[in-house]
Amino acid sequence: MLKLENVKWTAEDGNEILKGIDFEAMEGTLTVITGPNGSGKTTLAKVISGVEKLACGSIKLGETELAGLDITQRAKRGVAYAFQQPVRFKGITVRDLIELADGGKVEEMDVCRVMNKVGLCTQDYIDREVNDSLSGGEIKRIEIATVLARKDAKLLVFDEPEAGIDLWSFNGLVEAFEELKSEKDKVLLVISHQERLLEIADQIVVIDGGTVRVAGPGKEVLPQLMHGEVVGDCPVGKERA
Repeated sequence: MLKLENVKWTAEDGNEILKGIDFEAMEGTLTVITGPNGSGKTTLAKVISGVEKLACGSIKLGETELAGLDITQRAKRGVAYAFQQPVRFKGITVRDLIELADGGKVEEMDVCRVMNKVGLCTQDYIDREVNDSLSGGEIKRIEIATVLARKDAKLLVFDEPEAGIDLWSFNGLVEAFEELKSEKDKVLLVISHQERLLEIADQIVVIDGGTVRVAGPGKEVLPQLMHGEVVGDCPVGKERA
């Protein structure tokens, strides 16, 4: 289980972005965090993964307190994070990244499995460098593939995985998330405002102004979002074509 209590984060200019976030997410479930632009969703994802250091509060994964751990230490304890804006790695191939994520040599069949889930042909990409020759959408899909390849992951955090993804690949990604939900030892956390992902969410957490406006079962919260009952501007969007 992932449990957040009174999680706060303040920017360098003194602006308090997260003002005390509390929620829980269980293994074998998909929690979608949504809300208006600028509400603190991406900051929250970075704080959970260790990219940003929280000002105060508690983040527990099972019995492990993550708050005092850096991003590498959290990764060793099973936290996997896909950035909203993935980084590029000159001199490192797609195969290298997937093997680093998996922790060892990966059979080509297994590479094909995760690459297919993000809509990329293994033969065309496996030995390509993850550099400026790849588009933003290609980099995004490759990074998602590396997260999907991590067998030891206990918490998987995806920040707007739909960004830069075509509709066909997005449909495959939705299927991948539904498969991950069946793995009862993993907590799946997705930052998104896409209706398809909200529809398959077991839990929806709505953040607005750095606080949790509402959190509850997806089937209960989604109708409120669709009718603009939770925040002034409904954050729900359609899939990207």
